[in-house]
Amino acid sequence: MVLEATMIVVDNSESSRNGDYVPSRWEAQSDAVNMIFSAKTQANPESSVGLMSMGGKGPEMLVTLTTDFGKVLDGMHRTKIRGSTYLATGIQIAGLALKHRQNKSQKQRIIVFTCSTIHEDEPSLIKLAKKMKKNGVSVDFVAFGDLDPDNTRKLEVFSETVNSGDGSHLVIIPPGPSLLSDHLLSSAILGGDGSAPRGGEDGVGGAGESGGGFEFGVDPSADPELALALRMSMEEEKARQEKENKAKSEAAKEPGLEGIPEEGGESQPLLDPSGEASGSGTAPATEDMKDKEDDTDKMDTA
Repeated sequence: MVLEATMIVVDNSESSRNGDYVPSRWEAQSDAVNMIFSAKTQANPESSVGLMSMGGKGPEMLVTLTTDFGKVLDGMHRTKIRGSTYLATGIQIAGLALKHRQNKSQKQRIIVFTCSTIHEDEPSLIKLAKKMKKNGVSVDFVAFGDLDPDNTRKLEVFSETVNSGDGSHLVIIPPGPSLLSDHLLSSAILGGDGSAPRGGEDGVGGAGESGGGFEFGVDPSADPELALALRMSMEEEKARQEKENKAKSEAAKEPGLEGIPEEGGESQPLLDPSGEASGSGTAPATEDMKDKEDDTDKMDTA
């Protein structure tokens, strides 16, 4: 798999407080950051991920390039929501962090989350995009939240300028019940080959959705409720079958009680209808009495 050094830039401006994404814009970013870190490090254990914010009074380096997931979690927890965003400055600082990476064989990538208004003008963004392209840095944008035409246009221009060999991607995610991480999971940002990217309503971010290759044939980003219901149904059925098999195996090990004769061979009640004792012991006593009567009769005849 691709060996990469990835800097993730999160948007911690006041706009990230909004709850139009589940559970909120900031929490959705936090979940997506965790997922990106896992995807990058699982694809190649030598890949590293860094984290920084671009809101507040200015961009802040939260975690330098690392393979320690705990540091990334701590960086997200320490981040405060405040101020506005500084997109261009944040990208420049992320580029510097990648330039000083220890493993020079790692490819450079910046993933930027933006959910607020972009204050930089288009010419300055084009200039920055050309600089990133010259330095061999791929820049991916995850645009959500404030998706006005001006913001979208600026991101499209930047992505087109910086793109080299389809290495940079723009994913626009409209509000909805789906998690931000679910959209990214099927996007070209993590897919790499763009086999099932998740673009916006206008199709930005890659080709159309594909139904193949997904569990149960359902794209979880397109219909997460159906995918979850199918997965739960499969797990319940699997648990039921395991329970049945376990019960059958236990029943086969235990000996049955049928066919075992009762002790003493008695099959009749202890008392007969008249209240007298009954059972196997009465029959021999009756026969002995008959033998004695026969002997008495023979003596009288003599």
